[in-house]
Parts: sequence; structure tokens; C-alpha cells
Amino acid sequence: MRVRLIAALFLVVAVPLEFRQSSQDVIDRRTWRDYGGGPDNARYLTLDQITKANVNQLEIAWTYPTRDDFSYVFSPLVVGNVMYVLARNSALVALDASTGREIWVHENLQGIAPRGINYWESKDGKDRRLLFQRNHYLEAIDAATGKSLLTFGTDGAVDLKQGFGKDPDAVGRVQSSTPGKIFENLILLGSATGENYMATPGDLRAYDVVTGKEVWRFHTIPHPGEFGYDTWPKDAYKYVGGTNTWGEITVDPVRGIAYFPTGSPTYDYYGADRHGANLFGTSLLALDARTGKRLWHFQMVHHDLWDFDNCAAPQLTTIRRDGKTIDVVAQAGKTGFLYVFDRVTGEPIWPIEERSVPKSDIPGEQAWPTQPFPTAPPPFASQKLTADDVNPHVLTPAERDEWKKRIGSARNEGLFTPPALIDTIAIPGANGGANWGNTAAHPSNGTVYVQSINVPSIYKLSLEMPGRGGGPGRSNAPAAAVAQGQALYTQRCQSCHGFDLRGLGTLPSLVGVTQRLGPDALREVISGGRQAMPAFRDIAAAEMDAVLAFLSNPGPAGGRGASSPPPSLGGPVVASGGAPGARRPVGGRGGGMVGPPYPAGVDVPTVRYYTGYGLSNTIVKPPYSTLTAYDLNAGTIKWQVPAGDEPKALAEGIKNTGVMSQRSGIITTVTGLLFHAGGDAKVRAHDVETGEILWTSDLPAGARGGPAMYEVDGRQFLVVNASQGPTGGTGAAAATRAYVAFALKK
Repeated sequence: MRVRLIAALFLVVAVPLEFRQSSQDVIDRRTWRDYGGGPDNARYLTLDQITKANVNQLEIAWTYPTRDDFSYVFSPLVVGNVMYVLARNSALVALDASTGREIWVHENLQGIAPRGINYWESKDGKDRRLLFQRNHYLEAIDAATGKSLLTFGTDGAVDLKQGFGKDPDAVGRVQSSTPGKIFENLILLGSATGENYMATPGDLRAYDVVTGKEVWRFHTIPHPGEFGYDTWPKDAYKYVGGTNTWGEITVDPVRGIAYFPTGSPTYDYYGADRHGANLFGTSLLALDARTGKRLWHFQMVHHDLWDFDNCAAPQLTTIRRDGKTIDVVAQAGKTGFLYVFDRVTGEPIWPIEERSVPKSDIPGEQAWPTQPFPTAPPPFASQKLTADDVNPHVLTPAERDEWKKRIGSARNEGLFTPPALIDTIAIPGANGGANWGNTAAHPSNGTVYVQSINVPSIYKLSLEMPGRGGGPGRSNAPAAAVAQGQALYTQRCQSCHGFDLRGLGTLPSLVGVTQRLGPDALREVISGGRQAMPAFRDIAAAEMDAVLAFLSNPGPAGGRGASSPPPSLGGPVVASGGAPGARRPVGGRGGGMVGPPYPAGVDVPTVRYYTGYGLSNTIVKPPYSTLTAYDLNAGTIKWQVPAGDEPKALAEGIKNTGVMSQRSGIITTVTGLLFHAGGDAKVRAHDVETGEILWTSDLPAGARGGPAMYEVDGRQFLVVNASQGPTGGTGAAAATRAYVAFALKK
């Protein structure tokens, strides 16, 4: 199996090699009509009105308040003079892109994929539609009127739980928070399957944008007879989940190649039920965008035991090497490596070596004996953690001493140290390295940019869910603590998890969460954050106890219901709710790691091991996050700078630390500027040659989604989604949450 795996790391299928037309010729880089700025997710603009000489003259042109206490991760789209945003209690809103004035409002789209939507139009421009996922359905609305298109799918919706060979109501999570990608008349989708045992398989799919009909499907956990089936146990496709693209899909529109970064199989940290290398887990897959046929692949992590999902957008650029021009694709990983390949053949530009890594000591586990290590370019994130790396700021002296002792006694043998029954160091950890929205590129000169966070995880496997303890049922917390916890929940959690704790759309239900996860794991998730969930690092210990008391004793949860959006600011409310074909999903799992029993007749272990995510945001010394510029012509780092200022460190007088665990986007322009919207309620412009900060402006709240840039009537705008306070809280920042547009003075 190992010999075949190494031989098949990249498989070339005939693709025309002599392309001198570049994506630069077919992508409109003067507007933002696609998530990531275009099909290649380069986040690169040829607009030249804002330059290094005048960027410090940018001022606020208009703002559009979100008018709720949601913390949005949405990235706006701009088509012509119309901008589409998510605001006012999960409403899609069309705005005049030059003034921020409302054009129409489609309210009450609870469960919509929160990071973005897709725009498509017919060749004659008469059919213009927005496509998005909501409650595990795919829907389409008319981009001009904002009304649902009921001719799409069945009564306006396509059930994304269909096609898995089982009752759709028995399928767990499918919908990704990321919108997918439009190519010609297709929408390409990945999925977010959950991380529990027996999660949904991560099938990749394409649907017709007009009819909603499924056009092709690729099994990332191969079925019998499919390539890679022998890298799994027999019948693994019947019970293993994940191996999914929950992050960003990139398309080369000239060649018709779609690049899908995949995540780890589930369960993430214990693989005794999935012996083998597990293709196509934690890989980069190049597929024919029209047919779904595999062109080539490369697996970054064999038999992933670390949750090292690939999720950042693969970046396409052109390099000069050894006198040749090569079109490449670069994948930034959670591992901290940037992997660079010929985008047509999949051949690595620099050697990637298989090196021996530590063995697992968990009963039944068979960690893969080697892992791929790129020899160039150098990593963009820290890949080791010692006692000397413990944070000299933020922590108390007692906390520092405790962390140094804990790190010193942990299993800590490098990047691929497998989880054990004792503390095990992983850096980057589950939320470290590069993530969605964190990459950009100059499409023709070999420059790639990566935003990264240095967050370790400390794993510890157990036969019980971490912190589970005790039996099911409600705790005996005092009524005052429950009431305080309910107030905190209403203020900080209700906008995502609902007034009744049942979750909104793909955001998980918290009903019974203290029994599913246990208090220790919950504390970890609340304080450290997880994927779309922000980190609430400022919550005091007593407040945390109160929140957990309420979650154990919720009673009749109060608060504003999801059906009460604020009134419009002038634009007509054209619809409320989604298409009638998108019924509220039943069954499935909203979260947790336990999962249902295995199906009968499969050869699997009799036990299941678990661990918490082990996120420890505050323990590592700065920089907590960085911006890195690569020159892929030479395979070197041009510069690396901290990404913002962590508010708690800044309060101690410590600057240039980078913000902990931020998820925000970057934009680069032909005039040599890189814009970064930070989680510290600042937006900055950097010089692309040096990383030097040329301009900074305050935002009314922290930025979480990606910014956008566009031109209307000869005026260049930068718009930033500023809808999260610097510490993930509410209060004054929440009252001013808004989309903020900057421009030069007229």
C-alpha cells in the first residue's frame, strides 16, 4: 500500500499544457463579484486610484449598520453598483455600492452559510441570480429583485443531504459555512460534515445553477473500484466521515481546473478504525471542473491525527524558475507549510521529502510512519513549542510557571507527534496555521501572501469525552448563577445559537451540550474559539461558571426570537424566509464528537478515544499572528510582520504582537498595497515590498469577514465588515457594528 501511495502522490491526466492566455485576461479585477474577489481567490485588484502616495488620505465614505448583535463573518459581493451584504438578523440586503443606501431586503434567512454567497449571470445578462446554502439546502434568488427563484430545484431549493446512499433525514451535517465557487453554469460545493465519529462523508459536488440538478459527485472517501480505495480499511466509506472541503475552492478559469483543499477524516484524533494513508484526507485535489474527474492530487498529511485540515484558498500565480515560466498553485496549510506545485501536472516545484515521524502508543492506532516535508519555501508559522516559548505577557507569574511545567512533561517530539494518553503538544494546533480567508496572491509575479496564527493545542486522549464526568441531567447550580448565565448567554451567545439554544441553521444546538461535551471541553471552546466561533477570552471565571450553569439548567430560554428582524432603513422588504422547498432539516447532529454506533458487519475497534481541542491561545509568546509575503520565484520569504495588536497586550504597553486567533481577510492591489482588516478594530495598508504599515484607521468593531474592493463611477472603494468587538464581546462596539466603506475624498 505504501509503495502505491508514494507512486500515486500525483497522477497526471492529459491537460493541454501550452496555455499562454492567463487568468488575468478572463477575470475582472476591478470589482468584487465573486467570493475571494474572483474564481482564483487571489484577492488582487488592478484598480490604481489608491496608491502608496495617497493611501493616508482615505476616509470613511459611508457606513451601513448591521442593526443587530450578530458577529458576522460575511464577505460582501459587488456587482456593478450593487453590493450584497448579510445584516439585520440574517437578512440579505442589496445596497447602493456608492452610498450604502438600501435597495431591497430579503429578511429572515436564518441558517444561511455565513461567510458569503455566489453571483451568477447568463451570457446575455438577463438571468442574474444569487446562490447560497441555507439549512443544508441550496437556494437561488433573483439578484435584481431579491425574491426566491422557485423554478430552481424543487420549490426553489435543492436538498444537499441527497446522494449519500441513505435516508436524507439520517444524514448529519453537510452544509459548509463557505459559499462554494461558480464556474460557467455550475456551482461547486464542498461541505462541513462535523467532527464526530460516523460523520457525513465529504463528497464534492457540482450543481447546475439554473435547474439545481446535480451534475457530478466525487467521493473523497473512495468507494470500491475507485482510486485510493486500498488506502483505507474495507468498507471504510460506510462509516468514516469528513475528508471534506469546508474551506475555500479555487478555479483556474482558463484550464477549467478546480482545486479542492480537503480536511482530515473523522474522528480527527484517533484513527484505529481507518488504518492506512486515507486518501483523499488532508490533500489538495485538482479536478476537472466540468466533470469532477481527478486530474492529480497531493496528500499533505497521511492518516491525519491532528486536525490539520487544508482550508485556505489555493493560490494561483506564475513564477520564473531556471529560465522557465511555470504556472503554479500554492496551498497554505494548518501545518505552517506552503506547498507549491505545477498547477497542471501536480509536480512539486521544490522537493517534498517523506521523513520518519514518531509512532503512536495508543492501543490499536497505526500512525503513518512518514510525513511530507517541503524543502522550500520555509514555513510561515512556528512548528515547535518549548518552555522558553511561554508568553511573558498576559499570563500571571504563577500561570507561566504552571505552563512551563506542563510543557516540560508533555509528549513533544515535533510537528507530527501523535496524540497520547498524556499531554501532547501540537503546534500549529487545531486553530493554528492558515485558515479560510487567510491567503492572497499577485497572479503573475510569483508573490503569495499568508495570514497565520500561532496557536498550539495540547491533546490528551481518553476513553471518555473530556470533562464529561458524572451522569446526564441537570446540575444543582444556584438559581442566581443560572439567571446570571442566562443574561450572559442572551448577550453573547443567542445571536448564533438561538433564544431556545437549538442553533440557527448550521450553527450547532446547545441543548444537552454539557452532557455531550462536559464542562472542561466547553470552557476550552468558549475561551479559545472554534472555526466560525470567536474566542471569548475576556470572560471571567465566575461568568464562565454562570454560563455553564445556565447551559445545564436552561429552562424556558428567553430573548429575542429569530423572527423579529429590525425594520428596514428605507429599502423595501421584498421577502421573508427562504424558498418553500427548503424545509427545516430534521435528524442529523448539531455538534459533539460521540456519533452514532458503527453499522453492522464492519471490522472496527470496540472502543473510541476522545480529546478536547486543547486550544491554548494565550500561552505562546508573540507574535500571536503574522502576515507573510513569499517570493515563489526564489522560494523565499520576502517579509513577515505581526498582524495587528492584541488588545490585552496593548493594555500592558506591548505593541506589534499580532491578534490572537483572528479570522480576517487581506486584499492586494496593482499599486503595491496590501490591506488587512484586523480583529483589533483596525484596518491597515501595508507596502507589499516591505510589509511597512503606510496607513491605519479605526473601525467601530473588529473585522471578521473578508474585505472587498471595487470601483463605482470612477471612484475606488474599500469596504470592511466591522461587526465584532476586539474581544468578541458586545457592548459599545456591538452598538456600532457596521459595514464601513473607505474612499479618497471626491
